[in-house]
Amino acid sequence: MYKIAVVPGDGIGKEVMEATINVLDGLDIDFEYEYGLAGDECLEKTGKALPDETLDLVRKSDACLFGAAGESAADVIVKLRQSLKLFANLRPVKSYPGTNALFDDLDIMIVRENTEDLYKAGEEEYTEDGAIARKVITREAEERIIRYAFEYAKNNNKTKVTGVHKANVLKKSDGLFKKILYEVADEYKDQGIETNDFYVDATSMYLITQGNQFQVIVTTNLYGDILSDEGAGLVGGLGLIPSANIGEDNALFEPVHGSAPDIAGQGIANPIAMMLSAKMMLDYLGEQESASRLENAILKVLKEGKNVTGDLGGNASTMEMSEAIKNAL
Repeated sequence: MYKIAVVPGDGIGKEVMEATINVLDGLDIDFEYEYGLAGDECLEKTGKALPDETLDLVRKSDACLFGAAGESAADVIVKLRQSLKLFANLRPVKSYPGTNALFDDLDIMIVRENTEDLYKAGEEEYTEDGAIARKVITREAEERIIRYAFEYAKNNNKTKVTGVHKANVLKKSDGLFKKILYEVADEYKDQGIETNDFYVDATSMYLITQGNQFQVIVTTNLYGDILSDEGAGLVGGLGLIPSANIGEDNALFEPVHGSAPDIAGQGIANPIAMMLSAKMMLDYLGEQESASRLENAILKVLKEGKNVTGDLGGNASTMEMSEAIKNAL
């Protein structure tokens, strides 16, 4: 039995979470779900966007499914990542049939460092007309994420790792990242893994013009955040992009999309990103067969194009799409 912390959060997070739990119930796996509060509504009720009880719940679980947070997202998801030392953020950019994907052959894993960079040290206003943000890059964190990316490539039959940085301008911080990239790469040369690197601005262009050249991209926190959203645009939108936050002792799985207050409560949200996040959770738990069943069921429903939400060209509700995927397992 797996103990799963379920934190639906705000807006459509609740709807896509319900749809995903419904599908997981169709698998032959014994899950024990325990629900926690977080997000804007939680802040209004308790005075905290992330109560200590929820943090403890996630810490003690085998894995966590997280929906979405609204305006308090930084106080919720960033705190979860840093408190639980979820250093690796995996964001797949993959083409699926029956979507608005601009390319049909993309299969990229973006491996994003999750604990430092501009998101760690915060920022401060030094006058009413100016502010300072601190970019923190350390050998410990960057070597850990780069090594994780190479191990991911090795274990998933990938033959190329691309490092992304801006070392031509940020010579100290991003320069350190680039240096460590090739230090670690030397250890994997004999394992058939090629290494190259690009500036982040060039990578943004190449994702659009030559996206299929990428297999595994490893990068720092801010760049990974931006590039993964760009990648979402190439394969049909944020409603299709899952993510995993992995640490030594804990793991949290969430869709890349936010709480979408403009459509919340209407029952029309696309649940695929949340379901694919659950698929990543199954892989993490060692349930590869069930993970494949879930992904194949999603593929079947997308290919048929009948029971899909409006953003995918259909008129199904969130739960109608959920039932179709559950029946396709």
